[in-house]
Formats: sequence, C-alpha cells, structure tokens
Amino acid sequence: MTAISDTGTDDGGRVGLAPGATPADSRFVNDDLLPVPVARRTWTTYNFAALWIGMAHNIPSWLLASGLVTLGMDWKQAVLTIALANLIVLFPMLLTGHAGPKYGIPFPVLARASFGLRGANLPALIRAAVACAWFGIQTWIGGQGIFVLLGKIFGGWAEASRVGGQPWTLWLCFVLFWALELAIIYRGMDTLRRFENWAAPFVIVGALVLFLWITVKAGGLGPLLDQPSELGWGADFWPVFFPSLMGMIAFWSTLSLNIPDFTRFGAGQRAQIWGQTLGLPTTMTVFALLSVFVTSGSQAVYGAAVWDPVALAAKTDNVFGLLFALVTVLIATISVNIAANVVSPAYDLANLAPKLVNFRTGALITGVVGVLIMPWKLTETPELYIFTWLGLVGGLLGTVAGILIADYWIVRRTVLDLADLYRPGGRYWYANGWNPKAVAAFLVGGVLAVGGSHSAQGKGPFPEDGLIPFLKPLADYGWAVGLAASLALYVVLMLPERRAVAAGS
Repeated sequence: MTAISDTGTDDGGRVGLAPGATPADSRFVNDDLLPVPVARRTWTTYNFAALWIGMAHNIPSWLLASGLVTLGMDWKQAVLTIALANLIVLFPMLLTGHAGPKYGIPFPVLARASFGLRGANLPALIRAAVACAWFGIQTWIGGQGIFVLLGKIFGGWAEASRVGGQPWTLWLCFVLFWALELAIIYRGMDTLRRFENWAAPFVIVGALVLFLWITVKAGGLGPLLDQPSELGWGADFWPVFFPSLMGMIAFWSTLSLNIPDFTRFGAGQRAQIWGQTLGLPTTMTVFALLSVFVTSGSQAVYGAAVWDPVALAAKTDNVFGLLFALVTVLIATISVNIAANVVSPAYDLANLAPKLVNFRTGALITGVVGVLIMPWKLTETPELYIFTWLGLVGGLLGTVAGILIADYWIVRRTVLDLADLYRPGGRYWYANGWNPKAVAAFLVGGVLAVGGSHSAQGKGPFPEDGLIPFLKPLADYGWAVGLAASLALYVVLMLPERRAVAAGS
C-alpha cells in the first residue's frame, strides 16, 4: 500500500511524505529534493546491477590495475588489491544506501539529519567538488579516446595546430563529448536509467571483443602473467599496498556517500542490496583481470605492454573495429560519468539553494566547474593520481561516511522524521541549522585522515615529511582513519541524542 502520511509506511517499510507535510515556501524544499513518491520507487535488482556494471566499465577503472603494476605490483597483487578494496567499500555503500528505498531521499537531505539543514551543505559541497573534478577527468579521458580513434580513422588529427599545448582537434573532441554528456543528463533520471540498462551489456561485449581480438592476435596470452612482482610479498610490498588499497577504496568512496541519490528510486532493500553486491565488487574484479590479460596479450604482440585500451584499439587497421572501439569508449565513459559524477553534484548544488538551483541547473554547473579544474593535470602520473588525488579524496569522504553511518544506524537506528528534514526549527535544526557536534567530528576525523599527507620528492604537492609530520603514519590509511575516527567521535558526542531517541522508541 502507499503511505498516506509523513510517518506512514507501505508493506515494504518504505516511508512516504503526505502532501502539505512541508511548508511550500521553505527555502529547503524543491521538487528534486523531496522524497520520491513510493509509487515511483521502482528500480529493481537488475537496474542497480546494470548501473554498477555501466559505471565500473570505464577507462580509468581499466587503468587502475595498470597504475598498480607501474608502482611495482604483479598482476595478482594488483587484482587482489582492487578486489579487496571494492569489497570493503561495498559495506558503507550498503549502509548509507538503506535510507534511499526507505525514505526516498537523496544524499544531501540524508546529511541534514546529522549535520543540520544548513550544515548539510558542508559535506554536500565537498562531495560536489570531488564529483566536478571526477567529471572533468572522465570527460578529458573520453575526449582523448575519441581523438585517438578518430585520428586513426581520418588521419592527420595529431598534427593539427596546437592551442594550450594540445592539438585543437583534441580540444574539439573534449568539448563535443562534454556537450553530449550534459545533453543526456538534462533529460533526467529516467533517461539515465534507460541508458544504463542497455549500456552495461554493450560495454561488457566491447571489453570481451578487445580481449578475444588480442588473444587471437597473440596466439595466446603473453608472458606478463609470469612476470614477478618488483615488490615481492615482504617489507617492500606493504608500504605500497596500504596507500594503494586506500586509493582503490577512494575510487568509489564518492558513491559510498551519495548512493541514496540512486537507491531512493529502489523498489525495496533487497533490490539495492543484491543489485549493488552483484554489480560492484564482481564487475571491478573481472574488469581488472581483463585489463591485465589484454595487456599481457599486447606485450606478446607488440613487444611492450600497452595498458591504455584506447591506444591498443587504435593499433588495428580495421575501420569497423575502430568504429566499434570508438562507440564503446563513448558509451563506457558517458555511462560512468553521468551516473557517478553529475547526479550527485546536481542534487548537492540544488541543496545549497533549492529555490535557485534545480537538478538540471546543478548538472550544468557541474559541467562548467569540471572544465575549470583543468582535469588534464590530475592524471599526469600514477603517483599524483593514486596517492595524491585519490588518497586526499578518500580521507575526506571517509570522514563524512563515518558520520552518516553513525547517525543513521547507531544514533537514530534508521528512524528519521521525514518531514523535519525539510522544516526549519524542527529536530534537525540544531543550532541555527548547524549541528556543531557533526562539524567537530568532521574536523577531527578530517585532520587525522589527511593531515599527514605527504609526497615523495618531486612526485606531488605535499611536503616529504607530511603537512603535519607526526600524523604522517596515518596518511597511508586515510579513508579508514577518517571513517573510524569520525564515527567514534560522533557517537560519543551524540550520546544524549541517542538516549533521547532510545527513550522515545
């Protein structure tokens, strides 16, 4: 049955919001932030699995294993690191995702329960900034893929006159790809769901075709699978493994926060739990295996490992093969970029100014900011990409995840007052819209997680001894440190609230 009041539930435990339960003139309300009506929560296990398959099959995911091998791991160590990281990050993703099907709310509204109606803008803007950067990175990589493949088909593109150090044809591919992405997301979430449903199997077929092509061309897989690790399994391995593990976790730590943006459309908890469990860790592990197998074959054929799937596909002289690779790159990159990096900041920016910014306007702002951060700078080296960018992002986002999980599961025991998430002066108003305890937990957890950030000499922007030298030992475990510290501190600070919730239950 459909819920008839703001505290009513249907047979599946999904809570609905009655018409008029929130003030229509509230600056904390717009149509995109209100709960999805129970009748419209229809996404199935397949929809969620397809979402993850579509997001996981992209060029940066393919390059994760190659980046780890570049750092000295063998293929087994690289795949193990990626598989373990995705099993770990799945757990907080399922915990934060629970609020989606139950209440129909996006991430910034869920954050209001812990940070306050105004304070929720703090984690929302951090998440939005990270997503904008990721959007730019993915769009740049996708534009590069189009540039390489079109250049192979038409010839002469790489020799075009240069603007800003790059051929103008590369900038053209980047801009055209950017516009195509925003055109799709501008049509809304239903268009995204339909796109992901058919994009997921198409991208899988594309990856398998690349695998079969290089295997046939090589006469079997090459010698890379037998190459020993440069690090071994001893003292040289662990200092690389742990920061790499945190970096791999950070790759999807963004979605561990804003997964309610998608699960709010779920038909129930079973759909989101099984869909994510079947879609994320399995897909990322298989994709990592495919990347090293294909690269192994490339070494046998070309005498050197070609880790970039676009560069590998460009080596064929078959026009049909090049066109197929071009379409696969387009679909794979659009699939992840729109779902992972546009949906969240669109909601986050709408939460900042609901009366001025809706979902579509937020998506357009994301697109502009994603260009302004100059994404081509963030992917120059594996050290900068994995240790600096992913490490810093993971530490901050893990801190926010700890607070969300502590508030929703430990303090409130998954019980929220849905209407008060939109009402000034309600139970989530705290001190003028901010919860100082959540802010304190975030600051402490954030400093512990990223305060010791460090870079090898000449390899990144941080001091070699760390920003805060005595915290340097924690920096390699940033995501875990941030999540654990903020979760524990928030629970301690919110003990009075927890007792009040328990007494009222």
